[in-house]
Amino acid sequence: MWAYESVFYQIYPLGFCKAPFENDGVREHRILKVLDWVDHIKKNGFNAIYFSPVFESDTHGYNTRDYTKVDTRLGTNEDFKKVCDALHKEGIRIVLDGVFNHVGRGFWAFQDVLQNRENSRYKDWFYRIDFGGNSNYNDGLWYEGWEGNYDLVKLNLRNEEVICHILEAVRGWIEEFDIDGLRLDVAYCLDEEFVRRLRGFCDSLKTDFFLLGEMLHGDYNRMVNDSMLHSATNYECYKGLYSSFNSMNMFEIIHSLLRQFGPENWTLYKGKHMLSFVDNHDVTRVASILNNEKHLPLIYALMFAMPGIPCVYYGSEWGAKANKSEGDPALRASFDAPQENELTEWIAKLAEAKKKSEALNYGDFRSVLLTNKQCIFERKTANERVLAAINADGEEFVAHFDAGCGQAVDLITGDIHDFGGGSHLPPYSAALWKMER
Repeated sequence: MWAYESVFYQIYPLGFCKAPFENDGVREHRILKVLDWVDHIKKNGFNAIYFSPVFESDTHGYNTRDYTKVDTRLGTNEDFKKVCDALHKEGIRIVLDGVFNHVGRGFWAFQDVLQNRENSRYKDWFYRIDFGGNSNYNDGLWYEGWEGNYDLVKLNLRNEEVICHILEAVRGWIEEFDIDGLRLDVAYCLDEEFVRRLRGFCDSLKTDFFLLGEMLHGDYNRMVNDSMLHSATNYECYKGLYSSFNSMNMFEIIHSLLRQFGPENWTLYKGKHMLSFVDNHDVTRVASILNNEKHLPLIYALMFAMPGIPCVYYGSEWGAKANKSEGDPALRASFDAPQENELTEWIAKLAEAKKKSEALNYGDFRSVLLTNKQCIFERKTANERVLAAINADGEEFVAHFDAGCGQAVDLITGDIHDFGGGSHLPPYSAALWKMER
């Protein structure tokens, strides 16, 4: 699967393009702004892009009005086709947000229900409508909203017409934009049989079509398996990544990684490829959540070296800041142009190392050395062995361990590393040592 060897870049289009929050119905060709970023995306090593919602919605994109039409605030389907063509021309794959658990109140079929009530032919398209109840919108009917949010109307994914409507929309996205995959919003809420139907349908249209699910907690294997999703968002390790640096306790993240991918038979996700991230459109940007800015390059090194598919959120590659407490619009900012600095260059080097390394893409995980402030772990296949070393301390650390060889090349810097006399890790440093056979 191409995704397992990719480095993802996430864009939240409505914020990225500075679209108004409310859908004002005024068409602006804002999505074409992505064209100005293609060189930046490619230059810095990203070969897959995940777009948060692009289809017509009421406000933030996750309250869909029309699955077949690019949001008016972003432009036209033709505009988005130009963007997709430009990205594909540069070898960049495209994954779109599939918001299938719920729709917005502006969704055409729900509007029909509001107008025609019991006589609407679409009344069974939605989950648990009660015409004798009410919601905080005072419509004179009750319906289930996602997590009690009545602007997000839950679909009935056991209704064959609903399923066919969604599958035909996906067919249209593949035929019109040649998309390469979907990220399923709140996948943990989706009907499991629907997900199986979606997987089989997508496989029939495009054999290497990638399905990623938004999963927060629980056993990801429930959704990530041969008949459902290829991958899930690794929220368990997301928390462990920044918390390990802020508490100077590398045991936390290594414990999570061993639990998920370690050498023991009971590990949960050995051989699977979860989506790794240090921030996204829903959480505080990593540059704002870390207590020590010198840990910023290190958390990216750890994220790229651990098992999984690394994903970088637009703007964070140069250290943009935003806190969740400021509200979602702050997390989904518009930048006039891409910026580049030492952090951007560092991430670009990590991206190239990841894409070119069999061990970093497919290797087993084993902890080699672990203290509160340092960790060294191994990624290994039959053909390649890489050691990732992190020193989160402001002092040099000398690591003594059996490397199994005399020398290695650092995949980030290209320098030769000699293991004789112990491995000297400079303050606030990271290395990816490709071991000699």
